[in-house]
Amino acid sequence: MKTLRKVLVVDDDPVVGKSFDRVLSGRGYAVVTASDGDEALRKIAAEEYDVVFTDIRMPGMDGIAVAEHIRDRQPWLPVVIVSGYATAANEARARAAGVSAVLHKPLSPEMIEGSAREALLERDSAPMQALHGATFAGATVERLEPRAATASTASVWKQLGLAFAAPALGLVYVLLLPFAGLIALLALPFWYGGRALARRPGGVKTWLRNVALFFAAPLVGLVYVIALPFVGLGMLAWMGVRAALNRSDTA
Repeated sequence: MKTLRKVLVVDDDPVVGKSFDRVLSGRGYAVVTASDGDEALRKIAAEEYDVVFTDIRMPGMDGIAVAEHIRDRQPWLPVVIVSGYATAANEARARAAGVSAVLHKPLSPEMIEGSAREALLERDSAPMQALHGATFAGATVERLEPRAATASTASVWKQLGLAFAAPALGLVYVLLLPFAGLIALLALPFWYGGRALARRPGGVKTWLRNVALFFAAPLVGLVYVIALPFVGLGMLAWMGVRAALNRSDTA
């Protein structure tokens, strides 16, 4: 069974409501009427509607005030202004209230059906359609609470992931940092040598000598560390031999 679209017609003239019912009732719409703005807002608070048609000039609250109340409470609900007083000021106020369209009396069946169809298309494609079904601001907050909870849960999982990943990242840094330092150390001679060559043409020999000294220095130091004890022992042995020879000559 096809679901009927519910239309609210707000006008103090009952003939207007009957005209909407006659045009739309056989085309998949259920038409409900309200005689003034206060009654319209009570009906909107009590049940859902798909589109609202409201006259501008009515006793008490006018149609633009109705549109402003609906915009503040149910911004996804399209409102069409029906005006018998087509002034530029009225239309400017209506547009500022965020209405979908402004219809000028007298209305034809084509105008009524076409404006209802366009308003519903706008409603179904609007970003706020995800909140369809909420009534007033309190219900809207209830719809948004699960989204906030989901975001909070995602944040908790993110923090847990970072907490477990931090030690692993630290270990990677510890393992890779020496290699990075060694690579940087080895690159320094080439970097400074290249800069020297760029500044002083003909300094290739000096650059090569500096590079050779850089790489040879650790090896030379290692040779000294290893060979120095043996050199010392040799010198002591030589001194002992000389002392023994001197005593023999004296005797």
